[in-house]
Amino acid sequence: MEKGRAWRRYAWTRARSDLLPTLPIEVARRRVRRARELGIDYKSYAGIRAATGRDIVALIFSSNALRLLKETSEIEPERSEKVSKIIGIESLSFVHPPHHPDTVTKVNAVIERARRAPGLTQTWGETRARVLELKGSIPGDGVVVIGETALEREWSEAGRLAGFLHADRYFSATS
Repeated sequence: MEKGRAWRRYAWTRARSDLLPTLPIEVARRRVRRARELGIDYKSYAGIRAATGRDIVALIFSSNALRLLKETSEIEPERSEKVSKIIGIESLSFVHPPHHPDTVTKVNAVIERARRAPGLTQTWGETRARVLELKGSIPGDGVVVIGETALEREWSEAGRLAGFLHADRYFSATS
């Protein structure tokens, strides 16, 4: 461990605890409103925001989370409606076979950019490269993965993204 790490951790923890009780009500209201705009429950949003220090600027949905229909690559209607209501971010997707990324973006206007999902045979470095390609110039600590499996959770870790939310939690949150 580097010198002074314990002191910096103490000082940072103390500064945060001193700040939180005096967080202005307007800031809290703005954050509740922003969580609603993103379709994320406030507890999840606040946790991600506290961990990264930045707002969420993009969501990466897995094709599992979107429940893409096999025949048409169309997003399940209820989920498509929720994604269409998201305000102020980019909606991206990693799609698993048999779906094709171009078809998914063509059929679903709510998805701005899609790429083939990293597979089970990909190394950690290859998975990271795919995540970085999909997010492009978007800061990683502002991107959250919405998925359903442990493999999809790893995308967040490999790409050093802001976090992961299980699709059930995301799509059951009231917006």
